[in-house]
Amino acid sequence: MHYPSAWLQGSSLGEFIVSELRLQIIDGTIPPGEILSENRIAAQFSSSRSPVRDAFKTLSNEGLIRLERMGAVVLGLSAKDMDELYDVRYLIESFVQENLAKQLPHDLMTKLQQIIDKMELSMKHSDFVEFAYQDLQFHETIIMEANHTRMLHLWKSIRQIIMTVLLLTTEEIFSQGTERIEAVIDKHRKLMKGLESRDEMIIAKEVKCYFSDSRQTLHKTL
Repeated sequence: MHYPSAWLQGSSLGEFIVSELRLQIIDGTIPPGEILSENRIAAQFSSSRSPVRDAFKTLSNEGLIRLERMGAVVLGLSAKDMDELYDVRYLIESFVQENLAKQLPHDLMTKLQQIIDKMELSMKHSDFVEFAYQDLQFHETIIMEANHTRMLHLWKSIRQIIMTVLLLTTEEIFSQGTERIEAVIDKHRKLMKGLESRDEMIIAKEVKCYFSDSRQTLHKTL
């Protein structure tokens, strides 16, 4: 699989390289322990070494590789790493959603419903790439609407890995048939209903259920 070009519109060569390497590391095409050299990756992407060097720095900051003198050692994404990523996602979303209960933006439900409509359309067209993108948009919209600078900063620090993991898990979900895809859409509807209730206890329950199920899907897929 290659990273969807529609997701990378306007991206620089360095951003394209880091996205492709991230995907190949997370899906196991580039296994843990492999050594990546700047020269080899530059040749592979027909680029100079500078964007590759920048890509390596980004992947190192994300914990996917370790920089050493002879090159970059691939660390990969372990089950523990994924659990920790979803712990962070859960902390962010439980916080922002419970905060939104106090003052729900008047157009948030409309925005979220429009995203769910697009998810349903993606399901009808068997387009897992668009579905994954809309899934990401659903959660990002909620986080953005919370208007919490530090939580948004925390989200952005894991966003690229989450996007890549979501792409891979969504492809697997689509292979399981319409019923499984509809179950994912229904999980998002429940998050919406939780927010609509403006009840912090109901919201907390729905967010917990959502991430418990998502974590199981993650471990079955990757």
